[in-house]
Amino acid sequence: QVQLVESGGGLVQPGGSLRLSCAASGFTLDYYAIGWFRQAPGKEREGVSCISSSDGSTYYADSVKGRFTISRDNAKNTVYLQMNSLKPEDTAVYYCAAALVASPNTVLSSEYDYWGQGTQVTVSS
Repeated sequence: QVQLVESGGGLVQPGGSLRLSCAASGFTLDYYAIGWFRQAPGKEREGVSCISSSDGSTYYADSVKGRFTISRDNAKNTVYLQMNSLKPEDTAVYYCAAALVASPNTVLSSEYDYWGQGTQVTVSS
């Protein structure tokens, strides 16, 4: 059974950090581009970051560039999203997704085949 499971969300103060994990089961992440998306209440889903399967190249939305870092550990079949300098506007449900074929330098939800259930990130004092 193909499954992606996110973890690591929670409540953090502005300026704090969290590391999200996306663990895959039922398939090997090596061959997939992995994207992170987020959706805040009343807003459309936003592509945050992605990492390619081929050369590990990464993409970040302008809203998170310089603060978030995506990485993958193929041995653990897991992708991470390190989030630093968090802001209240980062509050959202964060989802990871896997795509066999993904366009470079962007993260389009329509290209992703498998999705996790999401993890809540709340940035508040």
